[in-house]
Amino acid sequence: MMRPGNAMIILAGGRGNRMESDVPKQFMSLGGKPVLWYSLNAVQRSELIDEAVVVSSPEFFSDIRAMADRYGFDKVSHLVSGGEERFLSVVNGVRALYEAGEGCETFAGAPEIILVHDAARPFIDDEIIRRCLEGVSASAGCVAAVPSKDTVKLADEEGFVTDEPDRKNVWCMQTPQVFYAGVLKSACEKAYADIEKSRQDLNAMPSITDDAQMVRMYENIPIRLVMGSYDNIKITTPVDLLIAEKILENRSV
Repeated sequence: MMRPGNAMIILAGGRGNRMESDVPKQFMSLGGKPVLWYSLNAVQRSELIDEAVVVSSPEFFSDIRAMADRYGFDKVSHLVSGGEERFLSVVNGVRALYEAGEGCETFAGAPEIILVHDAARPFIDDEIIRRCLEGVSASAGCVAAVPSKDTVKLADEEGFVTDEPDRKNVWCMQTPQVFYAGVLKSACEKAYADIEKSRQDLNAMPSITDDAQMVRMYENIPIRLVMGSYDNIKITTPVDLLIAEKILENRSV
């Protein structure tokens, strides 16, 4: 059956400098499998996701394709080169979803909803995905997040406290970050146009830290926060990998 559906862009282009390893974090071993395997497996098993685009460096395409072939991850429709910044990687992923090139034969046309996920977060599951898909129906964009367990203070450049936000209003952002496809596509086009204008003056380009900020900036759309999971950690440092191993021990994959 030919139909549009929900697509996930998986960002797997990080170098993982903070991991103190020559192996990018998305390819480091977790429970005997590459970290990226867990996101691809979650997509493959999910009835909520129809297609996946993996954004990475071309030097890793053969490894990713071999992984997809070995484990039967046939929902992977495109391997796409990453950009200089995270948001440019998202731009490239969105463009791939709108191309008329080769993809999954099961799906036709552009997706209705796009989820953007970090490959360095291996513990995404259907519960998180379902909450995000429900959340995006209430707004054109939503983000998986968890309430902060810690008191947060804002500081100036010299390290002096400038503000103390109420902890009940502080959330820690995760992925996936989820949007109606047309909204994300429009934001990507505007962001890309801005960076093209600012090639001669990089200071003219505002800093974009994540996809939700980009959508708020260019589409003026409120972003809804939905409950992620405290297990949905991002592997950034060697300690994170040790924590991930402990989480994995308590989960069935």
